Amino acid sequence: MNRRDLYRFGTIALGGAVAFALAVPGVAYLLDPLRKGSKKGDFQSLTKLRSLKPGEPRSFAVLDEHRDAWVRYPREPIGSVWLVRQALGAKPEVIAFTSECPHLGCAVNLTAEGTSFLCPCHTSAFGLDGHQKNEIPPRGMDTLEVELSLGDDPDVLVKFQRFRTSEKEKTPLV
Repeated sequence: MNRRDLYRFGTIALGGAVAFALAVPGVAYLLDPLRKGSKKGDFQSLTKLRSLKPGEPRSFAVLDEHRDAWVRYPREPIGSVWLVRQALGAKPEVIAFTSECPHLGCAVNLTAEGTSFLCPCHTSAFGLDGHQKNEIPPRGMDTLEVELSLGDDPDVLVKFQRFRTSEKEKTPLV
């Protein structure tokens, strides 16, 4: 092997090492969104259990951080839920309803008397248990999964999701 061949092989080897050193972080950068996955379906803390009075519904905004490939957006409102604490007993229980009407997706509000829910768009009516009170909505209000954290003053954790409107069956949107 002469000197020119040694330089040629050395240049090829050094160039290959530099290209490899640059390619590894580049590929990792491109695959990063796929590795991290999505946070959809996580439980979010909305309030403390002590702030809910039994039988009195309260509305809470659901905030979430949105990530679109490499761009991370700040926490912003993605929806709202109604929380209803059941009557005091040995074990506290909280029911969560989406605030979207299952008829056409309008916002469901509490009536002035505070004894039921009403959708102002087409007068869909629901009881505090979420069951429909008239024939306008195709089903009752959509419930969400609720967990209470451990401790003396537990957090109310809700798994927020949306459902298809105008259908008899409760079908989650993906």
